[in-house]
Amino acid sequence: MKKLLMAVLLLVVACRTSDSPELTCAESNDGLTLPEGFCAIVVADSLGRARHLAVSENGDVYVALRQVAERGGIAALRDLDGDGRADSIAYFGELGGTGIHLQNGWLYFGADTLIVRYALQEGALLPEGDAETIVRGFHDQPSHATKPFDFDGAGSMYLNIGAPSNACQSPSRMPGVAGQDPCPLLEEYAGIWRVAAETPNQTVYGDGMRYATGIRNAVALTWHAAHNRLYVVQHGRDDLHRLWQDRFTVEQNNQLPAEEFFVVEEGDDFGWPYCYYDHLKGQKVLGPEYGGDGELADRCSETKDPIYGFTAHWAPNDVIFYTGTQYPERYQGGALVAFHGSWNREPLQAGFQVSFLPLGDEGVAGDAEVFAGGFAGTDSLSTPGRAKARPTGLAQGPDGSVYISDSVRGRIWRIIYTGS
Repeated sequence: MKKLLMAVLLLVVACRTSDSPELTCAESNDGLTLPEGFCAIVVADSLGRARHLAVSENGDVYVALRQVAERGGIAALRDLDGDGRADSIAYFGELGGTGIHLQNGWLYFGADTLIVRYALQEGALLPEGDAETIVRGFHDQPSHATKPFDFDGAGSMYLNIGAPSNACQSPSRMPGVAGQDPCPLLEEYAGIWRVAAETPNQTVYGDGMRYATGIRNAVALTWHAAHNRLYVVQHGRDDLHRLWQDRFTVEQNNQLPAEEFFVVEEGDDFGWPYCYYDHLKGQKVLGPEYGGDGELADRCSETKDPIYGFTAHWAPNDVIFYTGTQYPERYQGGALVAFHGSWNREPLQAGFQVSFLPLGDEGVAGDAEVFAGGFAGTDSLSTPGRAKARPTGLAQGPDGSVYISDSVRGRIWRIIYTGS
């Protein structure tokens, strides 16, 4: 393993928070749009295809990379002089992936077919020794293969197994083809599985249990310690218009179905592939592959509704609840969701932002709003591949600042509140 030193070449201005040393914010927030009083620090750049993040108690940042390349599947960042930027960057790991968490002295990492962990000594940036396998036995699936996960603090890990399908058609994504009923994919995909957090070498289907079902793909997944329950934001299905042009217009396809924000409890069924949530109507409706016309509810009345529906085809890739005190009171307890941007809109794509959803004691306390925007660099994207940046991972630092990762260039931002 080797350490790489890298300077971030940006024009900067100095700013200070009430509870941080002097930090160096990017001029014009590096092109991001933020609420008044916030600024963005560019922590690092060109790391690789960055996915989820984890931040240690001393401020070290660990970044899951989608591809290993020559450097490794995890980037480890350390700020040596307190200006907010990474002075020391090192890579390790032989796998690429998406999920990453620090837990009880271990760094856990989720590859597509394996969840491993590395032992971290206190104060060390890099682990010692080889990775230890925690969960194996996943299928090598062609799509929705990422394995994000989180812990409940009571000995269990909860992980996503996405469905390698749009709506359980066979053949897949063909106009007018009915969905399989019952859908055989629900046996081993499209849900949340629970396994032991500390037990090595488990097999997911032999040692784990299916905790909830009917979730197409939940890349955005987090355990809320204060609520003592799991939350996910689902990637909704695609192609209502292309596959069912006699039932759905382009305009309807651009709005439907919702990207659903779920509270997940044991035994829940959220309805995929049979149902989707229409946030404009405020109800679950039957999918066209199962006889639906955009109005019929049928069996969907038996499935669990989301607590909130974001608009379609934004691709939620991470979610956290803000538990710090650095940000103003209105943000405390609310949810931040990173939307990666998708492809299934015509003629222009949308998303490419971090949204804030206010939450109170009674649940959702208002409509979602943009917290951080400007990632794409333009409002006129015909394809997501033209985006300048795509927010993917979120993490809260020990001082209450929030880190955001980008999957295009591998840039990491730290968003701080200055109050000015």
